[in-house]
Amino acid sequence: MSFIEAVILGLVQGLSEFLPISSSAHVRVVGELLDPGQDPGAAFTAIIQLGTETAVLIYFWNDISRIIGKWFRALAGKVPHSDPDVRMGWLVILGSIPIGVLGLLFEDQIDYSLRNLYITSAMLILFGLLLGLADRIAPQRKELTQLTVRDGILFGLAQALALIPGVSRSGGTITAGLLMGFKREAAARYAFLLAVPAVFASGLYKAAKEVPALLTSDGRAAAAAAGEPSLMAIVVATVVAFGVGYAVIVWFMRIITNHSYLMFVVYRVIAGLLLLGLLWFGVIDPLGGA
Repeated sequence: MSFIEAVILGLVQGLSEFLPISSSAHVRVVGELLDPGQDPGAAFTAIIQLGTETAVLIYFWNDISRIIGKWFRALAGKVPHSDPDVRMGWLVILGSIPIGVLGLLFEDQIDYSLRNLYITSAMLILFGLLLGLADRIAPQRKELTQLTVRDGILFGLAQALALIPGVSRSGGTITAGLLMGFKREAAARYAFLLAVPAVFASGLYKAAKEVPALLTSDGRAAAAAAGEPSLMAIVVATVVAFGVGYAVIVWFMRIITNHSYLMFVVYRVIAGLLLLGLLWFGVIDPLGGA
């Protein structure tokens, strides 16, 4: 992977992570278009998401630091467990369990078979339509202070669907939130908070598995021979994803306050159909050369 390709993929990751359009699908497809027959890989995608999640940490720092601080103080008996921030801490932990368990149980399928671009195109279209339906019919009255244990579990299960490229972590979670009656901004805010432990755990896990090999000359040579991303490419893409991602999250949180998700629904359906067309005409390989 060249420096330019790394920059482009970091840009794609940053632009698409917080929008309900599936960043993993976009990185997968753009990577295939940049280097036909080569999938950037699930590990590359997971690691560069550390850049965009760092943007979440900075944007929501006041919320996150307050929740973590009160959660630990509650464990020490200094804050009541009924405190809204303490409850939010427990609900984020609870909601993170499904994606963690399923991610480990189905790691091989997630890294390989589920990255088939026919599956990706179907998920882009299907979950785009579900998002549009939820945005149209859901009452959207509830705030995050009304979040229950049941809601936390359902949010977590929806986030776990994002293990399939094309679903979208934010899109799946926001759709579930809208169907449960939460307002657009509330659903998006919780989706971003819920993603922090899952993405950091996944990214650091993949980094621990992949990066050590890239620090050796043999590992770098093997990666180059296989057309896999180098350590420098991973770092560049991650940094770019952070910078672009922060700008996007600021814009997204502003726009959803007064606008529907219709533009994202239309985009997902068109993108899914275009991807199907590229696959049918043999422009790209559905398995990335696997």
